[in-house]
This record gives sequence, structure tokens and C-alpha cells, in this order.
Amino acid sequence: MPLLDIRVPAVLLRVDRNPFHHGTLGAVRSLGRTGVEVHVVADLAGSPVRGSRYVTRLHLPPPPGASTAEIAATLRRVAARIARPAVLIPMDDASAVAVGRLREELTPSYLLPQQPGALAERVADKAELAAVCAAVDVPHPVTVIPDSAAQAAGAAWQLGLPVVAKWSRPWLLPTGRGLRSTVVVRSMREARELYARAEDAGSRLLLQEFLPPGPDRDWFFHGYADRTGAVRGGGPGRKLHAWPRGAGLTAVGRWTPHAQVQALAERLTGELGYRGILDLDFRRCGTTGRYHLLDFNPRPGAQFRLFCDTAGLDVVRALHLDLTHRPLPDGSPLPGREFVVENYAPLTVLRPARARRELAWHASDDRGPGRAMWGLWCRHVSRRLVDRLRGGHPRQDAEVRPRVVRQAPPPTVPSPLSPSVPPAPPVPLSTNEVGGAAGS
Repeated sequence: MPLLDIRVPAVLLRVDRNPFHHGTLGAVRSLGRTGVEVHVVADLAGSPVRGSRYVTRLHLPPPPGASTAEIAATLRRVAARIARPAVLIPMDDASAVAVGRLREELTPSYLLPQQPGALAERVADKAELAAVCAAVDVPHPVTVIPDSAAQAAGAAWQLGLPVVAKWSRPWLLPTGRGLRSTVVVRSMREARELYARAEDAGSRLLLQEFLPPGPDRDWFFHGYADRTGAVRGGGPGRKLHAWPRGAGLTAVGRWTPHAQVQALAERLTGELGYRGILDLDFRRCGTTGRYHLLDFNPRPGAQFRLFCDTAGLDVVRALHLDLTHRPLPDGSPLPGREFVVENYAPLTVLRPARARRELAWHASDDRGPGRAMWGLWCRHVSRRLVDRLRGGHPRQDAEVRPRVVRQAPPPTVPSPLSPSVPPAPPVPLSTNEVGGAAGS
């Protein structure tokens, strides 16, 4: 593989406060192993990532709940210290949205993909994504954006309980309020009560047709759309285990060729003119067999290192090569390769690997994060157990699963159900809940 241009450093930006974001470590190692200087702008207090030998320098992140202006000020400060152009890589949705808004201001100091307008913000917004999919004919679960608590209850009934409830801009969720980005709603009462918390959430509530999980139904696609629009450095993968089970981040994933998922991803990026790193989540409908797009993340997915080909190319290296005008090597896919997140799938680590396997935390050339992870993770789990025992009640954000009995007649709800919604006005950036599912 041609060497990356080590004269050009990389800056990893992450606004969320999740200390166990293994995708950040993956990016640090991917670039650091090639000799690139890696600067990390994130809160790594209590994070195993800070122990990596490949971190060149840690920089103070923006304050919690930072505005776009505060993020801009942080990046200007980092650029002044580095004193030469750097490749900027947002590692979470909040960062990607902020960088998209600031692109013109940041261009003199940072190398960025030529992304059209506010496209990153548009696809990251769960409500806007429904309209995007409808426009480009990519399957997406039927989605309703209610305008009142009564409409939320009615839509839940009409969609057919249970339904999935999402906040359209999950990066705005405040900490400590018991709100989660995605929950399964199993009663009309739950839908009504959830809508009442829209002001706390900071964005619109949407209700979505529930596609049940099952074997071979959860898929993802990672890639990098280069300057020409060609998608490189990734591929389709299958989610073998998730945390939390059935609806969370990928704990164990396998590189699995899939022509239909690949075609959907490439058609979507082509129609939108998307440029940069992308992480897509799909779920196959057990009834129709169609693959529905659930999420479009305009940044690296946490398990992006799964897709490292025979030339050593992944999406982060592809980005650096492309933005520094270096040729991208033509490697071959490695189907069957697996990626395992040890703290979420410890039993899988103990089993013999079926094929090539990469661990999220442990690496023979970078042992610090792996050692630190287990100690920090055990303390993290112990604190949560103690909190539960002291409280004597489930956590505030625990999912409530009441029994659903359809006895009342269905209420009136506007029809037809449509995913088309007007664009949301720009809103300030904030952080998501620490310890939640970050990335896929």
C-alpha cells in the first residue's frame, strides 16, 4: 500500500462523552500505524483510548452542550497549535453536523471532502432521512412525525403496535433526563407520554414501523465516497451480535458480501452526491425480504476496521489518501473477516476465531488500551449495579414493556401516513447520553 502522506496530520473530533467509543481507538491506530500524527479532540478522561501509543496529542474538547461557535473556536485553537493543514475526521454525528456547518470557515486550516451543502446534517436527521429515502426510492420503514400527543397515540395504533420511536436529532439529547435515542413503544400511552418530552429532547419525535429483528436480518455498509463519487474502503457486513441485544451497536460483525446491500448503498450515495465517510444500517423485512435503511451516519462507524482489505485500506485511510491526493490502492475484500468488541461480547473472544478477526481494544502492537479497558469497564459496570441496588428500582431510562391489549377502538389519525416532512430549522448542538450506543 502506498504510504500515507505523513507530513499531513489528522485531527479526530468527538463531541459525545462516551469513554468506551472503540471507533475512536480504531481511527487512532489505523492512521498512527502508518506514521501519521494523530491529534484527538475529545473528552478521554476515564477512557482506554488515551493509553494508545499512537495518540500524538490530546486536545481539550468543546464544553458539554457546545454550540457550533464553541466547536469552531476549539478547532481554531487546535489548528493554531498544529500550525499546518490537517485532515479533520468527525467521529460522531454531532461533530459531523458541526463540521458541515463550518466547512467554509474551516477550509483554510483543515482538509475536508467536498460535501454538498448541509447534506451531512440532512441524512443524520432521522426525520429528514425518511424523506431522502422516499425521494431516491430506497426502502425505509413507514414513518410518521406527529404534531400532538393525540396524533402520536393514534399513529402508534395505525402503524401497528409495537412501533419504534426515535428522536430525529439524537445528538441533542441531554444527559441525565432518562431519554434514549431509540425505544420500542408498546402502548398508545407510551407514545403519548414520549411526545410530551419533545421539549426536553430538543428535536422532533418520529414513530416508525417496527421491523422485528432476527437471524440474518441486521446488516450495515461502510464506505468512503471519494472525489469522483466512487465508494471505496468498505463493504457490506452482517451484525451477528448486538449490544443491547436486538437493537444496539455491533458487538460482533462479519464482512459478508451482499450485492443488494452494496447496490442500495451505492445508489443512495450517487443520487445524493455524497462525499466522505458513511455508515449505513439496514434491516431486512421478514415478510417482504426488502432491505430497509434505518440510519445514515455521516462519519466512521465504530466497527469500521472490520473492512480492512488486502492492501490495508479502510475508510479512514481512504479519506486521508484522497484528501492528500494520493492514489487509493486496489486491494481485495476479505470476506469472513470478523470484528469483536470484547466488553460487549466477552464469550466470543474466548472462542477460536473462524477466520481473520480484529478486536476493538486489544492489539499486540498497542497493549495499553486493552489493559485499561477491562479495569475501567469493570468499575463502570460495578457503579451501575450499585446505583440500581441503592435505588431499588430500574434505571430511569430502562425500557418499559407493558402488556398491550387491543380493546379500545382505534382513534382518528391524519391519513395517509407519509414520511415527507418539511426541513427542520438549524438547532444548536449538544451531546448524547454517555454510555449509550455510539455508532453502529
